[in-house]
Amino acid sequence: MNRRTALGLGILGVAALGAAGGTLGPLVAPAFAADYPSWDDVVAAKNNEAAKAAEITKIQQLIAGLEADVAAKQQVAQQLADEFYVAQQAYFDAALRADQLQQQADEQAAAAIDAANKAGRVAAQLYRNGGDDTSLELFFAGSAAGADDLLARLGTMDKLVQRNQDVYAQAVTARDSAQSLSDQAAVQRAERDRLQKIAEEKMVAAQKAADEAQAALDAQNAKRGELEAQLAALQDATAKTIADYQEGERIRKEAEAAAAAAAAAAARAEAERLAQQNQGGGGGSGGGGSVVGSGWARPSSGWRSSGYGPRTVQCGNSYCSSGFHYGVDLAAGCGAGIYAASAGRVVYAGPNGGYGNYIKIDHGGGIGTGYGHIRNGGIFVGVGQWVGAGQLIASEGNTGNSFGCHLHFETYVNGGTTNPINFMAARGISV
Repeated sequence: MNRRTALGLGILGVAALGAAGGTLGPLVAPAFAADYPSWDDVVAAKNNEAAKAAEITKIQQLIAGLEADVAAKQQVAQQLADEFYVAQQAYFDAALRADQLQQQADEQAAAAIDAANKAGRVAAQLYRNGGDDTSLELFFAGSAAGADDLLARLGTMDKLVQRNQDVYAQAVTARDSAQSLSDQAAVQRAERDRLQKIAEEKMVAAQKAADEAQAALDAQNAKRGELEAQLAALQDATAKTIADYQEGERIRKEAEAAAAAAAAAAARAEAERLAQQNQGGGGGSGGGGSVVGSGWARPSSGWRSSGYGPRTVQCGNSYCSSGFHYGVDLAAGCGAGIYAASAGRVVYAGPNGGYGNYIKIDHGGGIGTGYGHIRNGGIFVGVGQWVGAGQLIASEGNTGNSFGCHLHFETYVNGGTTNPINFMAARGISV
């Protein structure tokens, strides 16, 4: 079984978990390697009925313990992956809100300056028409540092206040609104930064739990077959020798290794085949994985099935989507290749709640990319690995909150999301 597939399934040892009442403490004990029997132990026990019965019980407990250890760690890994997803989405929401508030504040500040300038021109005209000191024209012709400077001048002019209250009031209102929105944006940025730290901590915890679950699964895969062969040897009343069981175990391990290697090669070959079949799909610059002069590549050959931004609610069999869509969806077909959009280091590779199986790459300089809905067994890279632009890193799937096989692709600037369509276009890539 592919290691990522088995990790995603999380089906082993469920009965053991239920028997334990859902408590994880006793089930996540250190590995059982120190207690594994050797074949010499089996040979010795087979010649003594009492020793044989004790060894059979011991091996049965070891097998059950392996199953329970895997199941418990997978349960923890799934829980932390879901927490990572929730924290990440909360951070994205806060970052978006901070940007929106700052944009509104900037617009109001510009409106305040425009209104103040308009009031200044009106006041100057009033004084010119009234025959007042022409030095006022020079006063209003001079530059001002901003809306506050202009308003300070205008507020002292009785004639303006009397005859042009509306223009002055507009400037004051816009200035006050700009200040209020700026204050709100500052508060929201602080909240954004707080949530970003939480999301990063959750990501580290989720990755650690996923690695521990994988290690437990690897330990089970490495020892369970041998334990079962030893158990069969102890329980067998025929003349079959221990050597026969050992030889059978050796053959089984070789067959499993060959099958795993063949499955991995087949998965990569299929991903490459589908990528070539869909080469250039969706208006991509050169198709999936093709690197352009900027050093960036289209992460999929698929067509764009959903864009970035607010979208209407969509419902499937298990959930409904709503709110803001923080990436673009590229659909090339189940198992199609997913490629690194640029060179960088993998900082996450594993389950991530609604994203399903997910990879995040840090490209340096505050730039990152994310890849979601990867099929079970379809992650081809590991945390800490350096990948090149256009390198095959995964294959397309339907995991997490998804309505069909596709890649959910995100681009990050200083941790927050940005529109991948514009981001990639600036680098010569159409998505």
